[in-house]
Amino acid sequence: MHTFMQTLSDTLAGVLAAAAVITPVPAQEPIAIDSRFAEVSRTRLHYLIAGKGDPVLLLHGYAQTSHMWRPLIAELAKTHTVIAPDLRGFGQSAKPPQGYDKTTMARDIHALAASLGYKRVKLAGHDIGLMVAYAYAAQFPAEVERIALMDAFLPGVGDWTKVWLLRDLWHFHFYGETPLKLVAGRERTYFEHFWNDFAADRTKSVSERDRRIYAKAYGQPGAMRAGFEVFKAFEQDAADFQKLSQTKLTMPMLVMTGEKASGEFLIQQGRLVADNVEGVVINSSGHWLMDEAPNEVIPKLVAFLTR
Repeated sequence: MHTFMQTLSDTLAGVLAAAAVITPVPAQEPIAIDSRFAEVSRTRLHYLIAGKGDPVLLLHGYAQTSHMWRPLIAELAKTHTVIAPDLRGFGQSAKPPQGYDKTTMARDIHALAASLGYKRVKLAGHDIGLMVAYAYAAQFPAEVERIALMDAFLPGVGDWTKVWLLRDLWHFHFYGETPLKLVAGRERTYFEHFWNDFAADRTKSVSERDRRIYAKAYGQPGAMRAGFEVFKAFEQDAADFQKLSQTKLTMPMLVMTGEKASGEFLIQQGRLVADNVEGVVINSSGHWLMDEAPNEVIPKLVAFLTR
């Protein structure tokens, strides 16, 4: 009995000694995301930046800001420098009285990239951001390695006025003095239309925390007027894109849409403006892809943008 207990004791001591020399795996440090400002194109842009490596630019859409990209930044920044600006008129960026056609907004972003020393980039844009991303790629095709467009439409391309998301046309014509007075102090009420009605399931759309962040951002002086200007510029965008689309893009393009939102329409538009298009429809998702289906959307974007 003594021998058995001694043997057991020696065995346990050996196990404990072996365990003591095992080096613990350190917890992965969270990606540091810096908030910065730049003076470009005679305006002031705010942007988030993280990581190291080749640059990826992420362009947000209406009813959101650069904040929407934080979950994707955390993944992409492991291998790339990721820049997510607030577009002209949005978030913490300046809100000039004009310049909301998408070719001008794209030149803002191009100037930002140049100011950071980047001559060749990868792009992803959602909603209004996809229009700006396309305008960037179409104006500076030699400087774009690949581009991802996410759920909305391209003004002026194909039968663009009949896209599913345009079933409620009123908000695209809702700008000017009277609308500004109507939404003053009621920004969140106005945006609930977008966050709820354009989602497949409003309970799985933009989170309550993020809704508060966005409502506060759009409640800043001049923010709603700037937001309305992006809609007012659609006719100019349509004219610009009709010309730009005469020369097809050749870089790889990913078009990702929500089944319950733009569906196949944006994919069809993508094939009208580019030669190398991969189309992906996210089943059971609405317009807010990053919020409604992050487990599908984020890996797909990372795989495409890190190739």
